[in-house]
Amino acid sequence: MTDNEDILGQSPDDIRMPDITYKPGYNKLDSFNWLRDIPENPDENDIIEIRFKNTRKGFFRNVNGLRLEIGDIVAVEASPGHDIGRVSMTGYLVDEQLKKLKIHPSLDDMKKVYRKAKPVDIQKWEEAKKQETHTMLRSRQISEDLKLNMKIGDVEYQGDKTKAIFYYIADERVDFRQLIKVLADEFRVRIEMRQIGARQEAGRIGGIGSCGRELCCSTYITNFISVTTTHAKYQELSLNPQKLAGQCSKLKCCLNFELDCYVDAQRSFPPKDIPLEALDCTAYFQKLEVHKGIYWYSTDPHSNANLIALPVKRVKEIQAINRKGSKVDRLLILSESGDLAPVSQDLLKNNSLTRFDPPEKKGNPNNNPNRRKNRRFNDKRKK
Repeated sequence: MTDNEDILGQSPDDIRMPDITYKPGYNKLDSFNWLRDIPENPDENDIIEIRFKNTRKGFFRNVNGLRLEIGDIVAVEASPGHDIGRVSMTGYLVDEQLKKLKIHPSLDDMKKVYRKAKPVDIQKWEEAKKQETHTMLRSRQISEDLKLNMKIGDVEYQGDKTKAIFYYIADERVDFRQLIKVLADEFRVRIEMRQIGARQEAGRIGGIGSCGRELCCSTYITNFISVTTTHAKYQELSLNPQKLAGQCSKLKCCLNFELDCYVDAQRSFPPKDIPLEALDCTAYFQKLEVHKGIYWYSTDPHSNANLIALPVKRVKEIQAINRKGSKVDRLLILSESGDLAPVSQDLLKNNSLTRFDPPEKKGNPNNNPNRRKNRRFNDKRKK
């Protein structure tokens, strides 16, 4: 079962259409229809997007002119046989999606949508999905027995139960011809092996990231962009592999999200590897606060003790004076108000974590039933 689909009320004696709930926005790689307010012409609904298990999608041609809406279950052409999927996009939004993905489809070569799924099709589809977990675990045992250096991460059955796609990851080339023969004899279906990367595997399996939200690769990221440690250096992040790596053991994709903002902010910044020369000391760069425009220097190149905060403007001035062969009197200068240059502070340092909690109600101690009971007991003892 995938994508929040539940089968309710299926009778073994009478095959009828099951009640399959569909929640737009809660499915992997679900698309937001930002053109929903524009009226569509049903006759122009020629190409539609179909979503299958997890992150697999495809574009199909509606040759029969069916009136399809997002969430409808349809039977589409496959090789061989037919497959079952959900309509994930229709209308003008499909054209925009094709332009975004730079796909130029040929109507003659594009596979077709046969019909809306019948109850028998859906029943066979659900039976096939129930076998996927057992097939994946069994195929892992077989690959270990054959001593193949690969990991089978997911299995997807075709809607008509005639073919199964095995998704695997491997660090090097794998000869799985013998594996295909064993799997075909074991499960009696057509076998297709499809190699994926670690990021694609995380997108198919899903999970919760360190931010507390669902993984970006399983919600909306379709094209993976390479991420390097340079992205972390631009953002002044600690090069700690445990913090920078995601569940796929690769650098987190979210390191790309704010990279352009940090790069633009540092275009006018002075170089960081030049020490600042003053009459009383030599300052060495330690760290940088990009959006606040503050450089932090220390008199010891190998220690963060006695840090000095300098604005970008002041750093430029000192470097310009040093290039002329002179030294500044002091690194920090007084502002017009007589204060030192502003230093970043923690605004929440003195605030309590319980400052928003409602105050506790203090009741009258004399109304405590246990205290009244003890008072009566003491009075009896005195008498």
